[in-house]
Parts: sequence; structure tokens; C-alpha cells
Amino acid sequence: MMKKLAMLTCAVLIGASVAAAGAAAPKTLTVKMNALNKSGENGTAILTDTPKGLNVVVKLVNGAKVAQPTHIHIGTCGKINKAPEYGLSSLVMGTSDTTVPGITIASLLKGHYAINVHKSSSDLGTYVSCGNIK
Repeated sequence: MMKKLAMLTCAVLIGASVAAAGAAAPKTLTVKMNALNKSGENGTAILTDTPKGLNVVVKLVNGAKVAQPTHIHIGTCGKINKAPEYGLSSLVMGTSDTTVPGITIASLLKGHYAINVHKSSSDLGTYVSCGNIK
């Protein structure tokens, strides 16, 4: 009886550990995108783990008619590394959809990363929207 109880306890603990490990890494994550520099470009970025890589769909209201370069940067919106870590498709009319091979939500959550949208390819120094991946 004690042996069965010990085995049952072990199985429950292992199951709980596996569940906790799975809970730590969501398959989908929504990032709130906040307008910068009075752009009015607010919205969301939805990150989804797929077999092909990390799918990132960015949707902003008041998006510009010109293509707006978009990237994942190391850092946070308040303190971002200017060099992009991962390129995303440029936003057109406030929307982009990109799959980045080789990364996952879990890998991004291990560090500090932010999604950053630039005003245009001719004005990369002006950020119009940013969201911290957390």
C-alpha cells in the first residue's frame, strides 16, 4: 500500500511539474502597442508559436499609408537597443504579418524585448509605436 501511495505521489508531482513548465510558455501572447511621438498609432501585436517559427501580426489604428519598418529589438520601449534583433514585415496601412524562423515566445520571454515601429524608411529615427514583450 505504501509503495502504491509513493508511486501515485510521484506521478502527481511529475504531472504538476510538466503542467507548470507548459504554463510558463504560452503559445500565443498579445503585446499592447502604444503610440509614440503623438502618432496616434496604438494597437496590438499578436505573437503565436508555429512549427515554422514565431508568427507576429501587428495591427495599429491610424497607420500610415507609407510602409513603416517594424522590428523586434533587445530592450524595452523606454530603453531600446537601436539595432534590430529580428526584422518584421513593414506595416502598410497599420498592418503586418511575419513569421520569424528559429525563435519562440519562450525564448523572447527569457530576456527583454520590444516591438518597435518606425515612421518610415526615410525616417527611421522617429518611432511611432512600441510594445514590450512580457
